[in-house]
Amino acid sequence: MANIDWPAAPGLSADRLRADFVGQLDHCRAIGLNAVFVQIRPTADAFWPSPFEPWSQWLTGTQGQDPGWDPLAFMVDAAHERGLAFHAWFNPYRVAIQPDRAKLLPSHPARRHPDWTVRYGGGLYYNPGVPAARRFVERAMMDAVTRYEIDGVHFDDYFYPYPVAGQDFPDDDAFASYGAEFTDRAAWRRHNVDLLVREMRDLVRAARPEAAFGVSPFGVWRNVRSDPAGSDTSARAESYDALYADTRSWIRNGWLDYVAPQLYWYIGYAPADYRVLATWWAEQTAGTDTQLWIGQAVYHVGAPEQPAPWQDPAELSRHLALDDALPQIGGTILFSATDVRADRLGAIRKLAAEHWQRPVLGPLLPRLATGPVPSRPTVGLVSDDQGRARLMFQHAAGESPFQYAVHRSDTATGTAVLIAVVPGGTDSLALPGAGPAWYTVAAVDRAGRLGPTSPPVALQS
Repeated sequence: MANIDWPAAPGLSADRLRADFVGQLDHCRAIGLNAVFVQIRPTADAFWPSPFEPWSQWLTGTQGQDPGWDPLAFMVDAAHERGLAFHAWFNPYRVAIQPDRAKLLPSHPARRHPDWTVRYGGGLYYNPGVPAARRFVERAMMDAVTRYEIDGVHFDDYFYPYPVAGQDFPDDDAFASYGAEFTDRAAWRRHNVDLLVREMRDLVRAARPEAAFGVSPFGVWRNVRSDPAGSDTSARAESYDALYADTRSWIRNGWLDYVAPQLYWYIGYAPADYRVLATWWAEQTAGTDTQLWIGQAVYHVGAPEQPAPWQDPAELSRHLALDDALPQIGGTILFSATDVRADRLGAIRKLAAEHWQRPVLGPLLPRLATGPVPSRPTVGLVSDDQGRARLMFQHAAGESPFQYAVHRSDTATGTAVLIAVVPGGTDSLALPGAGPAWYTVAAVDRAGRLGPTSPPVALQS
């Protein structure tokens, strides 16, 4: 969206775009990340050849212009080649960041169906209260889900748009036509968003059952003064009331594989304290099958307009230390890629040094834990041309593991420690240090299921 991260600018050559994206992925691997969330439908458009919507203007600079290649196919393959999970990030209802339908392509669905759209706050949106519009955006998104080997379907915080002072979302006609069962328009709007989330959950699981479906909502569901079940915060916006996103209900109903609240505030911020909110979200997901990953505001670090806590390179590290004490929190999502790579104040280097020293496997969704696991790989030791030891592994016939998990122990019967997670296309690993040491390898599938380990092979001193 708006060329924040990638593409760096509209209209770049295919070679430049591919090189830039690979550079982003390689940086992710270098600092220890294991997944990328890539926006592929930012404004009712597509980063793939969609039969439903035009090519994205953020790709070529001109809406509808064919770039001559398939960016989504390339991005998915490039991520998987590096052992990175690829989560496809969609914006369901935003059509344009300007309000004039005439500036869209004549063939654009929003022009062919003006009754699906509303102008609000300087932008153009599909109306979530129009059933035909909701069904259309679901079909448009599911085209990518069914055709590409993605690992997740991701929505951010935008359902109904953020409120604009002095303006109400203009859905009088839709409410009159489709809201007969409701006396409360806010409840009807939440119902519309509920339908989108529940229906997408069902569609994604039917088409690609091992893909994760989740949302990164605004970090405050409701303040406690609005609802006794809310967080002890006083944020000006509440997703339940402002965006009509009842994320707490989605968790309790099992509609999400994960929730990734955007906790973009520092520890001690009075209206929305990171510590208070991380604890609240952990309580909401406790005892459920919804995993909790926390969205972190890397873009705040070192930004001159931000207050003193964000000028401290240790602030994000304190967030992750707090998360470590809450067992429900199983991951971190960093926004955004450009800021991660810029690493202002060295905050990302500090995260890597203090929290990412050892490799980890990706999350395994509870609903997939009992599925079939990969077979045991064949493993051996060889010496390369420089006399260094290399661990060799080969997958079982007919299988293509997503990753290999390599474990090391100091004795033949000692506790094995995970020392490396390598992409499935890799067939060897240079071993650090000398023996004696014992190594085992297990294959990992794209769902995160770990197969049985190989018999140990011994490296002598």
